[in-house]
Amino acid sequence: MSFFDKILGKDKFKGEHFLVLDIGTGFVKTLVARSEKGKRIGEIVGAGIAAQKISHMQAGAVSDIEGVTETCAKAIGEAKKEARAQVSQVILGIAGEFVKGSTLNFSYTRQDAEEKIEMAELKNIIQKIQWKAFNKIRQELAEESGISEIEVKLINAAVVEIKIDGYQVTNPLGFQGKEISFSIFNAYAPLMHLGALNSIADRLKLDIMLIAAEPFAISRGVTEEGSGDAIFIDIGGGTTDIALSRQKGLEGIKSLALGGRAFSKRLAENLGLGFDEAEQIKLKYSQGEVSGAVKRKITEIFKQDIRVWLSGVALALSEFSQLSPLPSKILLCGGGSTLPGIKKALESQNWFEDLPFLQPPEVSFIDPGKIAGIEDKTAKLNSPKDVTPLALASLAMETIRDEQGIFPGILKRTIRLMQT
Repeated sequence: MSFFDKILGKDKFKGEHFLVLDIGTGFVKTLVARSEKGKRIGEIVGAGIAAQKISHMQAGAVSDIEGVTETCAKAIGEAKKEARAQVSQVILGIAGEFVKGSTLNFSYTRQDAEEKIEMAELKNIIQKIQWKAFNKIRQELAEESGISEIEVKLINAAVVEIKIDGYQVTNPLGFQGKEISFSIFNAYAPLMHLGALNSIADRLKLDIMLIAAEPFAISRGVTEEGSGDAIFIDIGGGTTDIALSRQKGLEGIKSLALGGRAFSKRLAENLGLGFDEAEQIKLKYSQGEVSGAVKRKITEIFKQDIRVWLSGVALALSEFSQLSPLPSKILLCGGGSTLPGIKKALESQNWFEDLPFLQPPEVSFIDPGKIAGIEDKTAKLNSPKDVTPLALASLAMETIRDEQGIFPGILKRTIRLMQT
């Protein structure tokens, strides 16, 4: 089986259990999920976590394959022990600066409006649309990175909306009409990142069931619960990933190279501490386990970094807001989101004055217990840091449930064709 067959999940889900692997800059988080035949809800039966060494990851990307593999093995061992299950299939999350995603709109004019739309024609239309989208994203990445030949691959795709002559449909087969309009969300990742994940999976003797853009997984898992239009902000150790969802479709993904580690480094510099010690103090500060005097001192130290972080968020959202107002709901997750100044800064009014919010945004944390399609049997996953791996498990369950659907099959075949 080729590398791209593996990352696109050529084989159907086999067995009862699968593994979720969220390889973050600060921590590797793993879950063992159980999917019983005939059930639409998956169960988390094991969880594990292991800290990364500072040299293993940079801005959400693997920088030491061997080191990350060792950390993953520790976390997986912990999860397997709790689950008391052997597992070989895995869904891997990917995020960071060069993971790009957006929803693009395309229209296709049919030669014969009276002919009913059949599967062969639908496949051909979607393939043409996907190639246009792929060329557009490659051009954008080349402009952003300054590298004209950066190699990127399509990893996730989902149909957001279909219209025939202006009328919305869910399945165009059998309809007549002149113009078919598609809104399709696509997520792309650099080949280098995908290759690193493949190497880690090989070393761990795992079969890749799916590689997913984490902001895509989060928005899918939460919007199924009816969150509506929302801005998702996932603050990890090395990056902050921002996703905008409208009308239950993900409009786009942006990433900032600034996460929880930046605050730990600032604390280490100001207090003359080692990084690991500063990280522990930051965690205690986030959990309210420091004295009032220490809390005030750390709050003052972090003020400037939070302002810089907030300006980055505003810049990312300004790029989203060119066509329509921004949703007034901001949903937070990730370990870095628990830093006390983050939510408070987002609730202040000075940062969004130049952005097209119709009303001041409401800021809240995503409830890990409300991720669609997943039930936590371990009773341990109740923190913002647990949202991403749970969302990946939710996406895996969605993939298992929808294996026979029309669009998942067409899109998967289209992605595979584009990788050859």
